[in-house]
Amino acid sequence: MKHSTERGNFGSKLGIILATAGSAVGLGNVWRFPYMTGENGGAAFILIYLICVLILGIPCMVSEFIIGRRGAVNACRVYEKVAVESGRKSWFSAHFFPKFIGYLGILTGFLIISYYAVVSGWCLQYIYASGTGQLQGDVNYVTKYFQEFSSSAVMPVVWTVVILVMSHLIICRGVRGGIEKAAKLLMPLLFILLLVIVVVSCMLPGASKGIAFLLKPDFSVVNSNVFLGALGQSFYSLSIGMGALCTYATYFNRQTNLVSSAVQISLVDSLVAILAGLMIFPAAFSVGVSPDSGASLVFITLPNVFSQAFASFPTVGWIIALLFYMLLSLAALTSLMSLHEVLTAFFVEEFHLSRNRATLLVTVQACAVGALCSLSMGSADITVAGRSLFDVFDFVSGQIFLPLGGFLTCLFLGWGVSKRLVKEEFFTGFNPSRTVVGQLVFSVFIFLIRVVCPIAIAAIFLHQFDVI
Repeated sequence: MKHSTERGNFGSKLGIILATAGSAVGLGNVWRFPYMTGENGGAAFILIYLICVLILGIPCMVSEFIIGRRGAVNACRVYEKVAVESGRKSWFSAHFFPKFIGYLGILTGFLIISYYAVVSGWCLQYIYASGTGQLQGDVNYVTKYFQEFSSSAVMPVVWTVVILVMSHLIICRGVRGGIEKAAKLLMPLLFILLLVIVVVSCMLPGASKGIAFLLKPDFSVVNSNVFLGALGQSFYSLSIGMGALCTYATYFNRQTNLVSSAVQISLVDSLVAILAGLMIFPAAFSVGVSPDSGASLVFITLPNVFSQAFASFPTVGWIIALLFYMLLSLAALTSLMSLHEVLTAFFVEEFHLSRNRATLLVTVQACAVGALCSLSMGSADITVAGRSLFDVFDFVSGQIFLPLGGFLTCLFLGWGVSKRLVKEEFFTGFNPSRTVVGQLVFSVFIFLIRVVCPIAIAAIFLHQFDVI
């Protein structure tokens, strides 16, 4: 199967890895992973998380890659196209089922980009606030600062628009000229900033306690909540179920080794998450801040940590805080790009718009709905069932649509697509299919997708609602 001549392709293996890793690496790694680690006992959680990436994350990622490259169309139609080619041999490949998964991915991407852009905008504000010294003060001052800013009617909306325009300028340049080129610049820069802050943080007095918290497992803290939390975090962190990985895979060439790419991307993603922990917890422990500060860790706890940790060297503290929020903004932007591309590809191919017009349409829609999400945080009474619009989008997309999309994708590929087609894509790009090891790896993959992954994802989903 060949790509349409009207569609772009990534130009190199490095471009594929960096762009797709950029999609996965985001606030889920730098913000959510550290506070989840802090709340669930540190090193034991990380070890379980890595196991979950291996048995759940990588197979699910490979599944999206197989569907995306084979179909080579936007995330809405790609499932339907693969189902037709496979021959619709079961209910899981019937006409309604693949169409539903495709539209679910588009809807999930739209919901996420709308509120994710708001949080990404907060990161830009904190670059400005750090640079101008506005975050100097005790925890009460920083808490008040965040509450007043996030509930404001003007600046959060302005920053939401700014970061969406940044994404727009990249996406409208296409796959190679925009996404791939930006990833090759942004991802190395992200790693450099991350490593600089890790080194400085680990050199602080008392930092060894934070390092031990991350590297010495205490399995006495492990319970079902820790295990299910690690499963959920692996799913959230790798951007599975939102159409982004599937969309990027439509731009893979036939020489791309999907399994190797998934492993490499997962390694990059996990490395960033662990480094984020090494960046945050040594500094937190050095000033006696609890590691289980929760979701407020980045915007409330850390400004106070930086201020205290570098009290004797305020200029260093100022630089580190500035670099940290630059890092956070880069991570947010690389993920925002992938969500933007999911929707842009949809409008280009389903409504036959030019890329520039489709990109503009997505940007305008995301700005409008993002502004409503931002205003719902305090300055306007925009609620659904007693929740702010921001919280509704976050809850519906993250706790319902993402696990549901991943669950249905596993059922579709495992039970609805012919084994012949799956095997052909699985081994395209390398050819160990005739070896015993190759056959064994494929058999394990099929078992994970058909049985283990659906059960694990269902467990995550039910746990969200305290059913188990």
